Amino acid sequence: MYLYRQKAWRAIRRLFGNNAGVKERIQKVLANAGVASRRNIEQMVLDGRIAVNGKIMRDLPILIDPQRDKITVDDESIRLAHKRPARGQPPTPRAGSPTNPASRRVQRTGQSGEPAAPLAGRLYFILNKPRGVYSTNVAQGTQLRAIDLLPPDLPGRVYPVGRLDSEAKGLLLLTNDGDLTNHLTHPRYGVPKTYRATVDGSVPPAAIAELERGVWLADPHTGKGFKTGRCEIKVVKRLRERSVLDITIREGRNREIRRIMAKLGHKVRDVVRIKLGPLTLDGLKPGQFRQLTGRELKALREFSGKPRKRPSADSAEINQRRERD
Repeated sequence: MYLYRQKAWRAIRRLFGNNAGVKERIQKVLANAGVASRRNIEQMVLDGRIAVNGKIMRDLPILIDPQRDKITVDDESIRLAHKRPARGQPPTPRAGSPTNPASRRVQRTGQSGEPAAPLAGRLYFILNKPRGVYSTNVAQGTQLRAIDLLPPDLPGRVYPVGRLDSEAKGLLLLTNDGDLTNHLTHPRYGVPKTYRATVDGSVPPAAIAELERGVWLADPHTGKGFKTGRCEIKVVKRLRERSVLDITIREGRNREIRRIMAKLGHKVRDVVRIKLGPLTLDGLKPGQFRQLTGRELKALREFSGKPRKRPSADSAEINQRRERD
């Protein structure tokens, strides 16, 4: 491990010089620039879509100097840092700063009766995503993206936080705050997300209890089995032909709600994310958006600021299940 790290640092120094220690990780810089989340940026690097100073990078870690290095994503130049003003000239207002006219225009779009969240180069929007809208900043063909529903003249780039597939609807947070995105999506912090799922058939109490304990699924990429984390389920409506459930999970695996319900033989007909941490969809119709209020932003940061302690019973149960299997 030590030799591997030494080789990695030598490669970094050859690319970026001996002052690499003062540089920043490319995931953090591009996330703060509103390109995508840190995890998505890591995948973009592995896919060869990011170039540093004209050279395509395919291996991590990558450290860059936002003031000097030129970054392109899919051959599109990304503005990382504002140029230093000439001597005697006032600095150019940063996007999102109070002195930027575009920022003041956005700040007036907050919830009625409350001031919008204060901006210091950061943007925070909550969107009620309709069906058929994609939670990605990279359009393919004629796909309608979530960011296409926001005003085109925003003072900065934003990206969706977390996964919400095109067929799912509901609450989607868009921001250019990389640190907050990391806290909201990393399993370590376990921020709860609540989905209202309409499924075929009547889901019996025994099936709900099994779901709450976690079920075993196969990873679609590696084929390896894994057990989903504990979840909370509230029965909103139970009929013979369909059931409506509020499912709260603390993970963000792709299409997890559909997969865990299919595991027990109940096809999901509709999924709406109705809550993310302390945020809800109150007052927002499909396709509508608004800026987070200062109160909501503070609550969201407090909610996601502390790592979640995993109960020891989980580990014991997982080990027992593995032994049985």
